[in-house]
Amino acid sequence: MSISAAMLPEFDHEMANTRKSLERVPDAAFAWKPHEKSSSMQDLASHLANLPAWTAVTIQQDGIDMAPPDGSEPPRQPAATSTAEALETFDRNVAEAREVLAGASDAVMMETWSLLNGGETVFSMPKVAVMRSFILNHMIHHRGQLTVYLRMHDVPLPAIYGPSADEQE
Repeated sequence: MSISAAMLPEFDHEMANTRKSLERVPDAAFAWKPHEKSSSMQDLASHLANLPAWTAVTIQQDGIDMAPPDGSEPPRQPAATSTAEALETFDRNVAEAREVLAGASDAVMMETWSLLNGGETVFSMPKVAVMRSFILNHMIHHRGQLTVYLRMHDVPLPAIYGPSADEQE
Protein backbone atom coordinates (compact mmCIF):
# COMPACT_ATOMS: atom_id res chain seq x y z
CA MET A 1 0.00 0.00 0.00
CA SER A 2 1.28 3.45 -0.88
CA ILE A 3 1.83 6.20 1.69
CA SER A 4 -0.99 8.28 0.24
CA ALA A 5 -3.39 5.32 0.19
CA ALA A 6 -2.55 4.66 3.85
CA MET A 7 -3.21 8.32 4.71
CA LEU A 8 -6.56 8.66 2.92
CA PRO A 9 -8.73 7.03 5.63
CA GLU A 10 -7.23 9.32 8.28
CA PHE A 11 -7.60 12.32 5.97
CA ASP A 12 -11.25 11.48 5.24
CA HIS A 13 -12.04 10.95 8.93
CA GLU A 14 -10.47 14.22 10.06
CA MET A 15 -12.05 16.22 7.24
CA ALA A 16 -15.49 14.81 8.07
CA ASN A 17 -15.02 15.68 11.75
CA THR A 18 -13.88 19.18 10.89
CA ARG A 19 -16.86 19.71 8.59
CA LYS A 20 -19.26 18.61 11.36
CA SER A 21 -17.69 21.22 13.63
CA LEU A 22 -17.76 23.99 11.02
CA GLU A 23 -21.44 23.31 10.30
CA ARG A 24 -22.28 24.40 13.84
CA VAL A 25 -20.65 27.84 13.71
CA PRO A 26 -23.34 30.48 14.24
CA ASP A 27 -23.06 33.36 11.77
CA ALA A 28 -24.14 35.73 14.53
CA ALA A 29 -20.99 34.86 16.51
CA PHE A 30 -18.47 35.41 13.69
CA ALA A 31 -16.96 38.51 15.32
CA TRP A 32 -16.74 36.93 18.78
CA LYS A 33 -13.44 36.04 20.39
CA PRO A 34 -12.82 34.77 23.92
CA HIS A 35 -9.86 37.08 24.54
CA GLU A 36 -8.33 40.09 22.80
CA LYS A 37 -5.32 37.97 21.77
CA SER A 38 -7.51 35.15 20.42
CA SER A 39 -8.73 34.68 16.87
CA SER A 40 -12.33 35.56 16.14
CA MET A 41 -14.76 32.76 15.37
CA GLN A 42 -14.71 34.03 11.76
CA ASP A 43 -10.92 33.83 11.55
CA LEU A 44 -10.87 30.36 13.12
CA ALA A 45 -13.63 29.02 10.83
CA SER A 46 -11.90 30.57 7.80
CA HIS A 47 -8.55 29.07 8.79
CA LEU A 48 -10.12 25.63 9.15
CA ALA A 49 -11.84 26.03 5.78
CA ASN A 50 -8.53 26.90 4.12
CA LEU A 51 -6.18 24.41 5.81
CA PRO A 52 -6.97 21.55 3.38
CA ALA A 53 -5.63 23.75 0.54
CA TRP A 54 -2.16 23.31 2.07
CA THR A 55 -2.24 19.71 0.83
CA ALA A 56 -1.69 20.80 -2.77
CA VAL A 57 0.89 23.38 -1.67
CA THR A 58 2.75 20.67 0.21
CA ILE A 59 2.60 17.93 -2.39
CA GLN A 60 3.04 20.05 -5.52
CA GLN A 61 5.72 22.44 -4.26
CA ASP A 62 9.05 22.17 -2.43
CA GLY A 63 8.10 24.81 0.13
CA ILE A 64 6.64 28.23 0.69
CA ASP A 65 7.90 31.50 2.13
CA MET A 66 5.34 33.24 4.34
CA ALA A 67 7.22 36.56 4.02
CA PRO A 68 9.09 36.42 0.70
CA PRO A 69 12.32 38.44 0.83
CA ASP A 70 11.52 39.96 -2.56
CA GLY A 71 8.52 41.71 -1.02
CA SER A 72 5.95 39.75 -3.00
CA GLU A 73 2.79 38.70 -1.24
CA PRO A 74 2.53 35.13 0.05
CA PRO A 75 -0.68 33.33 -0.82
CA ARG A 76 -3.59 34.47 1.33
CA GLN A 77 -7.16 33.28 1.44
CA PRO A 78 -9.97 35.74 2.18
CA ALA A 79 -11.96 35.25 5.34
CA ALA A 80 -15.36 33.63 4.98
CA THR A 81 -18.27 35.97 5.59
CA SER A 82 -20.69 33.22 6.66
CA THR A 83 -20.77 29.62 7.78
CA ALA A 84 -22.17 28.66 4.37
CA GLU A 85 -19.21 30.32 2.66
CA ALA A 86 -16.74 28.62 5.03
CA LEU A 87 -18.34 25.24 4.25
CA GLU A 88 -18.27 25.91 0.51
CA THR A 89 -14.57 26.82 0.71
CA PHE A 90 -13.85 23.82 2.93
CA ASP A 91 -15.64 21.38 0.62
CA ARG A 92 -13.83 22.71 -2.45
CA ASN A 93 -10.45 22.57 -0.70
CA VAL A 94 -11.06 19.07 0.65
CA ALA A 95 -12.04 17.74 -2.79
CA GLU A 96 -8.90 19.19 -4.37
CA ALA A 97 -6.70 18.05 -1.49
CA ARG A 98 -8.04 14.50 -1.59
CA GLU A 99 -7.40 14.27 -5.32
CA VAL A 100 -3.84 15.58 -4.97
CA LEU A 101 -3.11 13.30 -2.00
CA ALA A 102 -4.55 10.23 -3.74
CA GLY A 103 -2.29 10.84 -6.74
CA ALA A 104 0.93 11.40 -4.81
CA SER A 105 3.62 8.75 -5.24
CA ASP A 106 5.71 7.47 -2.36
CA ALA A 107 8.73 9.20 -3.89
CA VAL A 108 6.93 12.56 -3.80
CA MET A 109 5.66 11.98 -0.26
CA MET A 110 9.26 11.42 0.90
CA GLU A 111 10.60 14.60 -0.75
CA THR A 112 11.59 17.41 1.60
CA TRP A 113 9.25 20.36 1.99
CA SER A 114 10.27 23.59 3.74
CA LEU A 115 8.42 26.43 5.41
CA LEU A 116 10.34 29.67 5.17
CA ASN A 117 9.81 33.09 6.68
CA GLY A 118 11.74 35.95 5.13
CA GLY A 119 14.06 33.49 3.41
CA GLU A 120 14.91 31.74 6.69
CA THR A 121 13.94 28.10 7.08
CA VAL A 122 11.39 27.55 9.86
CA PHE A 123 11.34 23.79 9.28
CA SER A 124 12.07 21.16 6.64
CA MET A 125 10.69 17.64 6.70
CA PRO A 126 9.36 14.96 4.36
CA LYS A 127 6.05 15.85 2.76
CA VAL A 128 4.35 12.92 4.52
CA ALA A 129 5.38 14.43 7.87
CA VAL A 130 4.14 17.86 6.76
CA MET A 131 0.79 16.29 5.90
CA ARG A 132 0.50 14.76 9.36
CA SER A 133 1.84 17.64 11.45
CA PHE A 134 1.35 20.88 9.55
CA ILE A 135 -1.98 19.94 7.98
CA LEU A 136 -3.83 17.19 9.89
CA ASN A 137 -2.55 17.85 13.42
CA HIS A 138 -2.76 21.60 12.82
CA MET A 139 -6.39 21.18 11.78
CA ILE A 140 -7.16 19.01 14.79
CA HIS A 141 -5.64 21.67 17.07
CA HIS A 142 -7.77 24.47 15.62
CA ARG A 143 -10.87 22.27 15.50
CA GLY A 144 -10.37 21.77 19.25
CA GLN A 145 -10.24 25.53 19.68
CA LEU A 146 -13.41 25.86 17.64
CA THR A 147 -15.25 23.35 19.82
CA VAL A 148 -14.35 25.44 22.88
CA TYR A 149 -15.71 28.53 21.13
CA LEU A 150 -18.89 26.63 20.26
CA ARG A 151 -19.29 25.37 23.84
CA MET A 152 -18.92 28.94 25.10
CA HIS A 153 -21.90 29.82 22.88
CA ASP A 154 -23.96 26.85 24.10
CA VAL A 155 -23.81 25.22 20.68
CA PRO A 156 -24.19 21.43 20.96
CA LEU A 157 -20.94 19.73 19.96
CA PRO A 158 -20.79 16.98 17.36
CA ALA A 159 -19.32 13.56 17.96
CA ILE A 160 -15.67 13.56 16.92
CA TYR A 161 -13.98 10.43 18.31
CA GLY A 162 -17.10 8.96 19.83
CA PRO A 163 -20.36 10.43 21.13
CA SER A 164 -20.25 13.94 22.53
CA ALA A 165 -21.93 14.77 25.83
CA ASP A 166 -24.50 16.72 23.84
CA GLU A 167 -25.43 13.68 21.76
CA GLN A 168 -25.82 11.43 24.82
CA GLU A 169 -28.48 13.59 26.50
